[in-house]
Amino acid sequence: MGRGTVQLTRVADDVHVVTGTNVNWAVVTEGREVTLVDAGYPLDAGAVIASIEAVGRRPSDVVAVLLTHAHLDHMGGIPHVQSRSGCRVVTGADEVAHAHRERLEQVSVRRLLAQTRTPAGARWVGQTLRAVGPHVGMRLAGVEAAPGESPVDAPGRLVAVETPGHTTGHTAFLMPSSGVLFSGDALVTGHPLCRHDGPQRLPGIFHHDADGVRSSLRDLRDVPADVLVPGHGVPVRAPLADLVDGALERTDHR
Repeated sequence: MGRGTVQLTRVADDVHVVTGTNVNWAVVTEGREVTLVDAGYPLDAGAVIASIEAVGRRPSDVVAVLLTHAHLDHMGGIPHVQSRSGCRVVTGADEVAHAHRERLEQVSVRRLLAQTRTPAGARWVGQTLRAVGPHVGMRLAGVEAAPGESPVDAPGRLVAVETPGHTTGHTAFLMPSSGVLFSGDALVTGHPLCRHDGPQRLPGIFHHDADGVRSSLRDLRDVPADVLVPGHGVPVRAPLADLVDGALERTDHR
C-alpha cells in the first residue's frame, strides 16, 4: 500500500485506526503531537505518513512509535517515520532484543510458502512479499523498553500490558483515558488466513509460543477496556472480557 488516500476509522476523540496491507496501525493525537502504535509493513511507509497528514499533523509531530512486537508487518514503516521526526521507539522490555534482531521470531519462509496451497493463502503470500519488498532483513536500533506499569511519556499516556506468546516480548498498550486497548497480535478480529471474522487468535503458524498466547489472552480479561484495536481485523467496541471470552470459545472449537 503506497502513499495516497488512506481511510481512517475514529475510535475515540484522539485515536484513529488505519489499515494498510492486511495490518493496522493507529494515530493517537494530543495537541499537535502524535504517537503511533505500530507502523505497518515496509512498503506501507508512505501510507503511514499519509495517515499522519490526514489527521492534520506533520510527520515531524510524531513523538513516539509504540511497537507491539517486532514483526515486519508492524515495524516496517518505523525507519521512514524516524527519518522525518527523530521519534523514539518503545516496546516491551523483552521485545527490545527482537527489534534489534539479536534474535528472530518470524514465520519461516518454508511455512510462509506452504500457505500458497489455497487460493486465499496464495493471495496473502503475494501481498506479503510485495509489502516486505527488499526489506526482509531490516532491524531497528535504539529501541527503548516501556516503563513497566507507568505510562509512556507520549501522547495518549499509554500503558504497556505484557502479552507474551506471539513473540517473547509481545506487548499490548492500554489507553486508560479512552478505554482503548491496542492488542497487536495477542487478540485479533480477522486475517486473510482466518476462516471467520470476530475476536480470535491468529493461526498457529504465526506464534512463537502458542501456550503463551492462550495464557496472555486469558489475562486480557482483566484489562479495563471497552474498545479493541487489533493488529489485524476491524476495531470493536465491547467490553474486553466479552471479546476475550468469545476468542477463547472460538479457539476451543477450532
